[in-house]
Amino acid sequence: MRTLPTVRALARARLDRVLKLWEGLGYYRRARQLHQAAQAIVSQHDGRLPATYRQLVALPGIGAYTAGALCSIAFDQPVPVLDGNVCRVLTRLEAIRAHPRQARVARRLRALAADYLARAARVGPGACGRWNQALMELGALVCVPRQPDCARCPLSRWCKARRLGLVERIPRVTPRPAPLVRHVVALVIRRAQTVLVRRRPAGAVNGGLWEFPSLEVSGAEFDPKAVARGLLGYQPSNLISLRPLRHQITRYRITLHVFHHTVPPGFQAPAALGQWRRTDRLEGLPFARAHRRIAATLE
Repeated sequence: MRTLPTVRALARARLDRVLKLWEGLGYYRRARQLHQAAQAIVSQHDGRLPATYRQLVALPGIGAYTAGALCSIAFDQPVPVLDGNVCRVLTRLEAIRAHPRQARVARRLRALAADYLARAARVGPGACGRWNQALMELGALVCVPRQPDCARCPLSRWCKARRLGLVERIPRVTPRPAPLVRHVVALVIRRAQTVLVRRRPAGAVNGGLWEFPSLEVSGAEFDPKAVARGLLGYQPSNLISLRPLRHQITRYRITLHVFHHTVPPGFQAPAALGQWRRTDRLEGLPFARAHRRIAATLE
């Protein structure tokens, strides 16, 4: 916000600059879409955020939920907002036992939310945003997933789930999938005061960010020299194991096994391994958090 304080400043910025400012926050697709949306707002809307639902959902990164929040809270329009908290309130209020993500249930919830909001809008200016925020807060603070505080709920007298004794069983939830364990080998390839780093492809996870040459392995038991040979094209003799790093992306539990190798004089790096960069200039590149931790030890 300090560095790129306006939509036009964000639109003019290089993607590398945007990703660098976002570094460490995760969900880097949001940063790319924020950048793309700013460019679209400047080129298509003269630098002003559009105020209609249809124009908003046409912008990169803005879906039904965000567009509904903007239309109602920023522009006081009767557009419903359906997040997990609102869906929970509505399914309990109407005792809807089916899963909220079923298409027919989602349509019914949207129709219900729109009907309530249309009536709330008659209260006066600002009512649309206040109503949607009130429903979200009610679900976040009172009508919570487990042991909701029904005695404190302003809607309890109309709640069909409470009347039927179904509060703890509504809404129907899907069990969370088990976490997936992954192992990745990262190689710090040094030549004098430089190391090899490469940019991740645009369509991949963490696309556009920089990383050290890496390769996913099938498990914790692997031959590091064989992995390094696959990356380098020759058998390394001075391969040094560094402390492994552990991190999490969505439901993946990832262990990054880090090794250091100094290449012999005259080594020609395959293009797939990336570019040589000075170790004291890595700070300017946007890295994913785990690889930033590696870079910090070199800097």
